Amino acid sequence: MPPLKYPRCALTLLATAQLIIALDATIIFVALHDMGRALQINAQQLQWVVSAYTVAFGGSLLLGGRAADLIGRRRFYRLGMLLFALASLLGALAPNATLLIIARAAQGIGAALLFPATLALINTL
Repeated sequence: MPPLKYPRCALTLLATAQLIIALDATIIFVALHDMGRALQINAQQLQWVVSAYTVAFGGSLLLGGRAADLIGRRRFYRLGMLLFALASLLGALAPNATLLIIARAAQGIGAALLFPATLALINTL
């Protein structure tokens, strides 16, 4: 990997990615009640909104780490960030519980691709 021109900017970007991954797993609890009321989601579906991210993240984490090692850390950093951003947009625009749960699961998969690539890039940096 060629030396980076701006290592501080790269480290800031990587640290921000780690913050987003950790924050997204817990920040949902702040808006859960309002989301449930706005979308008329029952308690069981609200639990799925919370769990979809965690289950998808945990289930895809090994795949994300292995793929980042084989295919490339930078490539998987970009792919994970893109998937995470698109899933976040989908979740923000979700008109019903089903689409919101799917968006949360996609966020979890994006985070699982992003997390190991970010840690590997921090270690390399």
